[in-house]
Amino acid sequence: MAELLVSAPAKINLHLEVLGLRSDGFHELAMVMQMLDLADTLRLEPTADGQISLRCDRSDLPTDGRNLIVRAAELLRARAGLPELGVAMALTKRIPIGAGLAGGSSNGAAALVGLNALWGCGFSEAQLLALAAELGSDMPFCIAGGTQLCFGRGEVLEPVALIEPPALGVLLIKHPEASVSTPWAYGRCRQQREDFYLSSEPEFEQRRGALRTGPLLTALRQGPPCSALPPLRNDLQAVVEPEVASVREGLAILRRAAGALAVAMSGSGPSLFALFPDRASAASAHAPLAAELQRAGFEAWVCGCQGGGATLG
Repeated sequence: MAELLVSAPAKINLHLEVLGLRSDGFHELAMVMQMLDLADTLRLEPTADGQISLRCDRSDLPTDGRNLIVRAAELLRARAGLPELGVAMALTKRIPIGAGLAGGSSNGAAALVGLNALWGCGFSEAQLLALAAELGSDMPFCIAGGTQLCFGRGEVLEPVALIEPPALGVLLIKHPEASVSTPWAYGRCRQQREDFYLSSEPEFEQRRGALRTGPLLTALRQGPPCSALPPLRNDLQAVVEPEVASVREGLAILRRAAGALAVAMSGSGPSLFALFPDRASAASAHAPLAAELQRAGFEAWVCGCQGGGATLG
């Protein structure tokens, strides 16, 4: 097979609720994730030398076994039982690194989807989702995409039944020098909120049920155009915002955006976003804020929502 291109899109969290601690030490989460049309591109070319190689247009990104793309390729090849398979991979980055947008997870998901086709492995989507869950909590969502409820560590997916994918416009910003350690954010959340953690599966399920029928999904199910959204919940934002200056400053700027339906941090940050009824509204809101964002050192993207995850083409 000739070379393949795979799109690896970013995600945002429309809801992130930390329910409590699991028996395995991870946090039990209840989330709503939404895929964006801001995407990296992974180029795959088969080789006959049995080698798995990766290059990237960003020199600060590792291209060895620390990268989820390489780990995904090695896992897929091992499960296929075909050690002679080789591939030369090239990644073009658009999603900012270390941003809470699942860029690394989406890249790994793109490798699974693309190499399954390139190598003719024949794994089903369910099998790819299981492989993805071995590699990272966000990776199954990055394969499935769209709008999903995500439970457990984030790997338990439940599609949200919508009339059509949300047509929401997104103004996304990130300070390139800002970073937030995900383990640190969850550790601070535990320090500050553990007294309020739930501790049993029935309690977890009660919160899942409340999310399924709550105001956020009710608004999304009404279909586009979306004219109102409830305030978005991100329990990690509550602990990150007071301690990371760029998060506070960026949220303050986005809260002044004309016509914004909601403003929040994605994942453990430090990326921030404002939602609008459509992409044109997001672009119109960005224009008068562009100079202020630039002075404050923020990079900005205007993007939209999409219904799929990592895809060929």
